[in-house]
Amino acid sequence: MNKWIVGMCIVCTTLLSGCWDSSEPERILYINGVGVDYKDGKYEVYVQIIDFANTAKSEQPTTNQPQAEVGFAKGDTIDEAFFELYHSIDQKVFWGHFSYLVVSEEVMKNEKVSPIIDSFIRYRETRYQIWVYTTQDPVQEVLLVRPVINKAITLSKLGDPENSFEQESFIYPVNLRKLIIGLDEPGHEMAIPLITVKENWESMKESIKAPVLSGIGVITRDGFKGFISGDNARGMQWMSNETKRGQVTFTSDEGHPITVIIDKVKVKITPDVRNGMKFNVDVELNGTMSVVEGSITTKQIKEGVEKDVFDQIMATYHDALEKDIDVYRFSEQLYRKELNTWREHQEDGRIELTEDSFGKLTVRVTTLNSDRKTFKETIE
Repeated sequence: MNKWIVGMCIVCTTLLSGCWDSSEPERILYINGVGVDYKDGKYEVYVQIIDFANTAKSEQPTTNQPQAEVGFAKGDTIDEAFFELYHSIDQKVFWGHFSYLVVSEEVMKNEKVSPIIDSFIRYRETRYQIWVYTTQDPVQEVLLVRPVINKAITLSKLGDPENSFEQESFIYPVNLRKLIIGLDEPGHEMAIPLITVKENWESMKESIKAPVLSGIGVITRDGFKGFISGDNARGMQWMSNETKRGQVTFTSDEGHPITVIIDKVKVKITPDVRNGMKFNVDVELNGTMSVVEGSITTKQIKEGVEKDVFDQIMATYHDALEKDIDVYRFSEQLYRKELNTWREHQEDGRIELTEDSFGKLTVRVTTLNSDRKTFKETIE
């Protein structure tokens, strides 16, 4: 009897497949990016599906075929819009490679960011590492841009922002995890990188549109505060210890433009609650420069950098203050360092800021290096 049972088990196992419930890779479509707009009471979704045949074996695509195509659908809810899109998709969709999300200005204004976030973080295939952006341009344009020299689209500025941030740290990239934490911390505001599409590259065959980081859009748990963009956003990079590299350009006394590369930023924010409520800020910078025009001393270079950084920090603060934005997260600083004072003055986790709230700002260039051994002109 036992031999008969063992024999039957052996026969049955030969009929079973080891991967009977798996999906074949060639029969799956992979989502890389999603754009969401909100018009006339409906969600409009744009889904970027990528072809891994061009990107799997090399950072450089292997064919001239498009790396990605973008689908469109709309619905009363974000989930309904996606299911409408499924009606026109040929194969099963896999969300595990979903890299970035772009939301429109209308999504921000209509307070639809929260339900969009919920729909992704509660789905089993998506992750908290999805990068988040906002734009004032048409959302589909952002998803249709391709990397310069047609590099793999998975390594684009939107899908892999930390790479380019190492070289130029204008706006700090934000993923879903950081966005949720930022909205949950006192202040309950969060800055999302603002993307603008510009046609500022040329190939031998065509003009190329590229995504450009141009500022931030600020949201709260309850609404949208506005955008800080262009030169008014430059102060943010000097108020973050996450900054890896940036540049400051000023004009010397002789009228020559001087550029200094900043490769290290150290920021300390200290709440002062003794005489009112002020926030004193100390910023230390390390700089490097290569090009020198005219006669200028190390002291003059340091003073020029310090003044320019000071002006940029204050310009960003004043622009944010007009929009009721706590751009430097002073409310959180008070919560961390002076909890009792924060409890006395906070309203919904946030303290009221004025022109006088920004106390003493000290900017110092502690180290100034040269790629050569002197700051004198090479040819006089």
